[in-house]
Amino acid sequence: MDPIAFQIFGLEIRWYGILIATGVLIGTILAIREAKRVGLDEETLMDFLIWEVPLCLVGARLYYVVFSWDMYKYNPIEALNIRNGGLAIHGAIITAIIVAIIFTRIRKIDFWTIADVCAPSLILAQAIGRWGNFINQEAHGGPTNLPWGIMVNGVKVHPTFLYESIWNFLVFLFLLWYGKNKQKVKGEVFLLYLSLYSFIRFFIEGLRTDSLMFGPIRVAQLVSVIGVVIPMYIFYRIKKNIKNKF
Repeated sequence: MDPIAFQIFGLEIRWYGILIATGVLIGTILAIREAKRVGLDEETLMDFLIWEVPLCLVGARLYYVVFSWDMYKYNPIEALNIRNGGLAIHGAIITAIIVAIIFTRIRKIDFWTIADVCAPSLILAQAIGRWGNFINQEAHGGPTNLPWGIMVNGVKVHPTFLYESIWNFLVFLFLLWYGKNKQKVKGEVFLLYLSLYSFIRFFIEGLRTDSLMFGPIRVAQLVSVIGVVIPMYIFYRIKKNIKNKF
């Protein structure tokens, strides 16, 4: 599939960007709906997203460039070109948390409320955005003989983008259900998002051939371990405190 969707006055519009923009748009609509459900002011949410979305893109790119510096050190200006790919979701998540902490402290609103509202939107946007990797023929796995393998440069490989996209969509549905039916304390939905995404990312990263590395360590796997252990510990403490109250 041609990664270029169309051109406007000579400017190439790529499917990668279209899919990311689509994920952001759908995620924003969903977040607005969730905000209304939990009583979060819609205008406050939009103010947050105005800062959150562009800064998360910057964070995702910066994270990727830092761990891929050998690709850019002789041509740093290329680090600004994101149309060909090169956004790391862990960079976006870390940035999102930092921005949310700062924003909620300035506005004097609850961090966990806004985190819970945005978590389903974020995982859904990730599910949609992963298809940009398919079109760019990136973020795939190693060779496989499985029937659902895809051809990349004449080699049948694991469609790791598909594995992650399917999992992310299932987590999205689970978070919506949990938030409406099971949540008792603020923060549960967001913590489940972090741990469930990190869980599958650890295993999928082991299949990929383009992992960002820190020495011999796959960075995404290291971050994923942290992303499971810390949120699950906090989740456990929340549940234990609830149980002790009754």
